[in-house]
Amino acid sequence: MQFRAVGASIGNKNNMINNVPLAERLRPKSLEEFVGQEHLVGKDKPIRVAIEKKHLMSFILWGPPGVGKTTLAKIYAKELNLEITEISAVSAGKDEMRQAVKKGGILFIDEIHRFNKAQQDFLLPYVEKGDICLIGATTENPSFEVIAPLLSRCRVFVLREMRVEECKSIRSKIEQEFKIKIVDEDWEFLANIANGDLRQLLNTVELAFGLYKKIDKQTITAALQSKTLRYDKAGEEHYNTISAFIKSMRASDTDAALYYLARMVDAGEDPLFIARRMVVFASEDVATPTALVVTNAVFRACETVGFPECQENLAAGVVYLCQSPKDRSAYEAYMKALFDVKELGNLSIPMSIRNAPTKLMKELGYGKGYEKYTKESLLPEKLKGKKYFENI
Repeated sequence: MQFRAVGASIGNKNNMINNVPLAERLRPKSLEEFVGQEHLVGKDKPIRVAIEKKHLMSFILWGPPGVGKTTLAKIYAKELNLEITEISAVSAGKDEMRQAVKKGGILFIDEIHRFNKAQQDFLLPYVEKGDICLIGATTENPSFEVIAPLLSRCRVFVLREMRVEECKSIRSKIEQEFKIKIVDEDWEFLANIANGDLRQLLNTVELAFGLYKKIDKQTITAALQSKTLRYDKAGEEHYNTISAFIKSMRASDTDAALYYLARMVDAGEDPLFIARRMVVFASEDVATPTALVVTNAVFRACETVGFPECQENLAAGVVYLCQSPKDRSAYEAYMKALFDVKELGNLSIPMSIRNAPTKLMKELGYGKGYEKYTKESLLPEKLKGKKYFENI
């Protein structure tokens, strides 16, 4: 693999720029051009502050495909004026990893969740000593996929799906690139079918224009139909299928959920990936408390029994989840509480429920009346009486 510094020329007038994919040609080169992720790159937000203060840190970017993980890593390296070495966890061998850590600077690892424990252990001392600054990109929860010692030395930043209005900001660049105008109705259609994936949007546009020399609802639809319908564990169909699987269980459509399960299993998907999604679903969407017990048992069965037999465990768990009553009130209540935590910070905890390990603290009012049962709201003063969870 060939390494190059961020900002190196990808194409120029002397070579055929059209050979470079549209997504790469329009890749933002600075935070001012970057689209979305305001919670990370907006004013006073962590990644912007790190760039402005030239603060070097190792971090992991976790989010769905096409939301700017690679772009953000490249912008960070460029702004800190450091060379970046890019490797893919899918194809990187031992020699390539040794060369990468030897070069120092910033090491960007795409799909870092695909590195096994031994490969991650290899990186640990280099990150620990500061020989390299590690930036990882992953679509999987790093808590599950990255070893604890490495994870403890990295900040984790969560990227969100692109909203439709954020995708629209790229419209003028596309029109300028192809010297065309896209009508509002056609753009609205395109932005919606991209489903938060900016790379998918750009790839669809490029294919539609390449085939038909115009971009409208008809050419976009035709371009989508011309894509190869296959399941690629590292690609778009992977995410489409797992999304269909989850939404089918949420709709209690047992037949559809079993169909999408079968598609994933037949394509060689990791059964633990499927089981993990079921564990999350059990807490987010199912009203029956035993759903978490059942899905944890399915996950454990996949670990111990293995493929192909564990597909039967997965199927039994899917049927159970589909047939269970649905309720997202606990999940939604927690998200509301989390929003207040992020917006309001560490509000003062009421004195009556504070820890009082010493006599002096008790005299100051810490833990006063703690032993008594009360129906009084125990939220901080600013949130007194607020309701996150509503009993059905």
